Amino acid sequence: MFVLLLVLIVVLFGFGFFNPIWWVAAAVLVFGATRYGRGGGGDGSDFGEYQDYRDRRERQDRWDRRYSRQHRARWNREDRRDRERRG
Repeated sequence: MFVLLLVLIVVLFGFGFFNPIWWVAAAVLVFGATRYGRGGGGDGSDFGEYQDYRDRRERQDRWDRRYSRQHRARWNREDRRDRERRG
């Protein structure tokens, strides 16, 4: 697939000597391939995906710490205090 894309870019660049609009088409194709292709940058790194994974993982860890069973006793105490204040 990559070879086909590369050949298409070269052909469009060649056609650009006849009509400059083909150079624009080749540039758009290169931009699209590098911007939206796998890896997002052409170097093949998955750092962006790893960063998203790490952020999701940290949010899940915070949620788990906040709402884990360890804090249930504290919640019950706070609930009792709130009920005593109201009633």
